[in-house]
Amino acid sequence: MAEISLNMYHAVALAAVLFWLGSVLCKKVPVFNRYCIPAPLVGGVCFAAVNTILYASNVAFISFDDTLQTVFMNIFFTTVGFTVSLPQLKKGGKSVALCLVLAIAITFAQNIVGVGIVGALGADPRLGLCAGSIALIGGPGTAAAYGQVMDEMGITGASVAGLACATFGLVSGSIMGGPTAARRIRKHNLICPNKAANVSAEELENESFTTTSGRFVKGFMLLMLALGIGSFVGAVLTDITGITFPSYIGAMITAAVVRNVVDAIHSEFPAEEIDTVGNMSLSLFLAMALAGLQLWLLVDLAVPLITALAAQVILMLIFVYFVVFHVMGRDYDAAVMSAGFIGFAMGATSNAMANMQAVTRQHGPSPVAYFAIPMVGSLFIDFINALVITGMLDYLS
Repeated sequence: MAEISLNMYHAVALAAVLFWLGSVLCKKVPVFNRYCIPAPLVGGVCFAAVNTILYASNVAFISFDDTLQTVFMNIFFTTVGFTVSLPQLKKGGKSVALCLVLAIAITFAQNIVGVGIVGALGADPRLGLCAGSIALIGGPGTAAAYGQVMDEMGITGASVAGLACATFGLVSGSIMGGPTAARRIRKHNLICPNKAANVSAEELENESFTTTSGRFVKGFMLLMLALGIGSFVGAVLTDITGITFPSYIGAMITAAVVRNVVDAIHSEFPAEEIDTVGNMSLSLFLAMALAGLQLWLLVDLAVPLITALAAQVILMLIFVYFVVFHVMGRDYDAAVMSAGFIGFAMGATSNAMANMQAVTRQHGPSPVAYFAIPMVGSLFIDFINALVITGMLDYLS
């Protein structure tokens, strides 16, 4: 069987092509848009499927240098750290705090369910984390990042399992979110208090920002500063705690500090520009991570993972329907937040926003939900999830 090896430049070019392929397929296939499946995920899985067919047919196997995959991963998670703004947190502190407590609870619950079921069915219990908060609360990005860590620990199939579970989470989270919120709204006759302020879907989709080259340069330099210092911070954290953290943790912490220093000295912060760089990095990182999936390694793990994921769906429905809705106030905002909570707790913040948009488009806006859910889903829970996963991996190992 022939092996085709791509260097890191070939690999990033391949990732760009797969991103464009995924974008085209997302436009042409309605189901991808309906469930908010990211373009790099679609393109990457298509390549992985072709590679699997070639491998199974004993024709060829395509591999590539993943050096830049790690670089893009670290850049993306650094941009997440830049979203920590203390002044913004003061505005919706109570809702954010309550939502964060619930997110922490479901993080532990997902891992207990995943580890328990996968271990009980005879597979490595640590793989249960891939069917837990690594893939669900964490999403594709965290699944790919920790997949590398777990592969290096000798956990066979971790990268593949994590990304497969993350894909399942994206789809199931999109399917469950809207109907769950709608049922609560109908059952309790909830009415949006701010319906007149509703924003159309077209306005949301066409939202853009104006920038200059100077702002992009400033944003990129701040990003590189946090990335470099963060590498040192991560090494110090590992030395102090004895725990091996993912390479991006130090950069996330440093980025949060840099952001608040910039705010404190009243300097303009290029948030949109940094966010744009983060989105580009995430797209390339995911395309490369998914293109590298060795799907044939999933055969022996199919039954434990499917069983664990089915249990996760049941857990999420019960938790959101009976816990999240009541804790967040049993009102219209709580119903919208229920849809968003399912989105980020089963897949990604983009799913959460899509779920809430589907609800608010029909029933009216929810400013509280639109502030709290992204703050928790795209920021705080990533920090906490990393600590929980790392601690459980260390304990189980």
